[in-house]
Amino acid sequence: MNENDKNRDEAVEKELEGVPEEFLDKSDAETVEEDTHSLDEALDRLREDLEVAKQEVLYAKAETQNVRRRMEKDIQDARNYAATGFARDILSVADNLARAIDAVPEDLREDSKFKGLVTGIQATQRELDKVFTQHGITRIAAMGLPLDPNQHQAMMEVPTNDAEPGTVVQEMQAGYMIKDRLLRAAMVGVAKKPD
Repeated sequence: MNENDKNRDEAVEKELEGVPEEFLDKSDAETVEEDTHSLDEALDRLREDLEVAKQEVLYAKAETQNVRRRMEKDIQDARNYAATGFARDILSVADNLARAIDAVPEDLREDSKFKGLVTGIQATQRELDKVFTQHGITRIAAMGLPLDPNQHQAMMEVPTNDAEPGTVVQEMQAGYMIKDRLLRAAMVGVAKKPD
């Protein structure tokens, strides 16, 4: 036995002084076995806690991605449809321009006094249509098509043999879409069989 081993044994004996006998009766093998068992239990608990934490992190990541996607969609929708209210209001201007052009009789359109006025109104209408197109506002097709309740609002039935029942034969007010959403339904007259 060398000097270091001897010093270590004496240090252990000093530490054990005053320790009750029931704690000293156990063999070293029993103590090691109990320590190993409690370490295994602690390790199992830590593994369970780690799994729970991993699941919580995965759920948090998924929720963050969902929130980010929803926000990106909301931002895109805001960009696409921000002008909806303004566009809906300006449609009456487009309607009035069309009515003004339609109200001018053919013979006055060629009259030198009115030709400039008619040309100016038509140019304004073309410019308005160009602006609508730039902002994704398109006119809904109606005439000669079957009634589509998603885009057309039937205002009356027109008895006729010239078209199939349920076909749009008259357009009282043009309808418009903004991108893929309905801005205003077209007000139409629909064919029906004569009585």
